[in-house]
Amino acid sequence: MTRAIPMTNVDRAQLRAFVSEGFEALGLTAEDAGIFADALIFSELRFHPGQGQGVARLRRYHERIGNGEVNPRADWSIVKEGPALALVDAHNGIGTVAAAKAMRLAIGKAKEGGIGTVIVRNSTHYGSSAVHACQALDHGCIGIAFTNAGPEMAPWGGREGVTGTNPWSIAAPSDQGFPTVLDIAITTAGKGMMNWLIREGKKMPLDWAITPDGEETDDPAAALKGPLLGIGGHKGYGLAFMTEALTGVLSGGGFGLTPYSDPKKLDVSHYFQAIDISWFMAPEDYAARMGEFVQMAKSRALRPGFDEILVPGEQEARRTAAKSENGVPIDDVVLADMQALGRELNLKTTLDPIGPYTGDTL
Repeated sequence: MTRAIPMTNVDRAQLRAFVSEGFEALGLTAEDAGIFADALIFSELRFHPGQGQGVARLRRYHERIGNGEVNPRADWSIVKEGPALALVDAHNGIGTVAAAKAMRLAIGKAKEGGIGTVIVRNSTHYGSSAVHACQALDHGCIGIAFTNAGPEMAPWGGREGVTGTNPWSIAAPSDQGFPTVLDIAITTAGKGMMNWLIREGKKMPLDWAITPDGEETDDPAAALKGPLLGIGGHKGYGLAFMTEALTGVLSGGGFGLTPYSDPKKLDVSHYFQAIDISWFMAPEDYAARMGEFVQMAKSRALRPGFDEILVPGEQEARRTAAKSENGVPIDDVVLADMQALGRELNLKTTLDPIGPYTGDTL
């Protein structure tokens, strides 16, 4: 039997203040806490809550910082730097914060020389790739961000994990009222969505994951015990493999089986690139050309069973608009846990329900 998961709306400004204060209570500086809070709310609005990229991370970081897995006051140092390149060591700090600072550095280099690339090693989970790619948009740049992760994906033909979900994002402006933003894991789905389907009482597609014995399954509970599968079969595995080559291998950091193998050194590596549009043409001309391309795609004849054609970033823009209309919708289980954590941390900011979420855009 399927069942809907209840959601409750909370005020966006109050949510931001609560999460930021929470991270300060966990030891982050006010600046870093604000960076992290903004990133999590960005993800909460844009993505399905089952993907696990939103404000529920506050509890997870309470655990990680308490266990010594992540250093909330870690140094952020440039190991080597050139006009267009930099290698950064995050010293096992907050991955989302390290990533934001690395993309800021890449953008600065792009504004000087047309392109900037920054690779980060010795980092931790950095959240949604789109958060960091979209950072470039406010500076007239195209943003690219990707990362390696823990070994959850099986190699093509194997039944044990060796690469991560290794998500990618590419963000480019358009004149259509929203930026075009690709944001994808290289796996077909993540285990957060499997947990969501378990709560909904639903089966999952056969191409999401396999059992530890290597068998296909539509049972998300069975799939949680086995490795994930790549998008497009062997092609997704190839993309995830080469993502490791451009992150952990190239940076001198962890790759393959190494990330998350040591709870005291998560050893995740990231890649960031910014491309200054003005090096090629006026930014408004680029946005118009992208808008023309968007309309080319959306005007194509539809396949049976489809109502419209979407372009990358369009669905997420709609989710953000829908979820922002009456407050930010939070899973009731997550909301209760955050309120409990607020009491544990003696936060001054409360998290008060506005009312039930009645939309259908998750």
